[in-house]
Amino acid sequence: MANVADIGERAWNDSLATIIAAIGTADFAPALIDALKHVAPFNYSVIFAYCQGARPIDLFDTFPAAKRRIFVDDYQAGPYLLDPLYIADPRAHGPGPHRVSDLAPDRFPQSEYFRSYYVQTGLSEEIAFMVPINAATRVVISLMRDAARLQPFAIRERKRLQSVAPLVAAAATLHWKDVESRFSGQGPNRRINETERLLASAFLHFGEGRLTSRESEIVELVLKGNSSEAIGKRLGIATGTVRIHRKNIYLKLGIGSQGELFSRFVASIPRGLGPDDEGVAE
Repeated sequence: MANVADIGERAWNDSLATIIAAIGTADFAPALIDALKHVAPFNYSVIFAYCQGARPIDLFDTFPAAKRRIFVDDYQAGPYLLDPLYIADPRAHGPGPHRVSDLAPDRFPQSEYFRSYYVQTGLSEEIAFMVPINAATRVVISLMRDAARLQPFAIRERKRLQSVAPLVAAAATLHWKDVESRFSGQGPNRRINETERLLASAFLHFGEGRLTSRESEIVELVLKGNSSEAIGKRLGIATGTVRIHRKNIYLKLGIGSQGELFSRFVASIPRGLGPDDEGVAE
């Protein structure tokens, strides 16, 4: 339970009652987000469901139309594959909340995901609760601060959010216990089709026939924001060897920069993946 002296006893207790009453209804997601605003202020929020490599489902968001194009539409088209929140294992990290900067590789701000996509979001910070529903499916509740309006979350604010994490995880698990059916086709208008299966294997097949398995492994780690030093440590090879591999990758693909590598990868993802359904409060 959060420190009600810090949050406001009446506001938090009223919000808590509303969350519990809304489980299983369309009012749950907005009630949860409104309650979290009593714990720490933020500008935007989005709740995504992930199931293995399938395109994420936008369960709920508070974005204006222009922001939604970046945070949801563009994200679902492929960049989510490089998102630290998608890559992280919630069973290893716990419910959080976790800062994206803490989950990201060592050179995340220099990664092409950050420079070509994430920088467009204009955030000062993103913090998220990770809720595993089962071994294959999880729900991620992200709270975002616009750099033009709010500073990054202070330590005391993160502690407040951490204190309510068990409640958030328990309520979200109960409410979205059947969310996997939306990916499998059992829910309305939700199915994993052949295109989405191809998207899930984008990393596996990128550069196929031209790159060795080791080079493909390095491409994935580079795109996810790892430095040559970090890649070498992870793969058990010298940093210089990693740099040689990267040079060979560029030569084989006919490119000259990490930016071109990112663009080539995104272009290799099958098109026509536009989401069939809009984010709704459920």
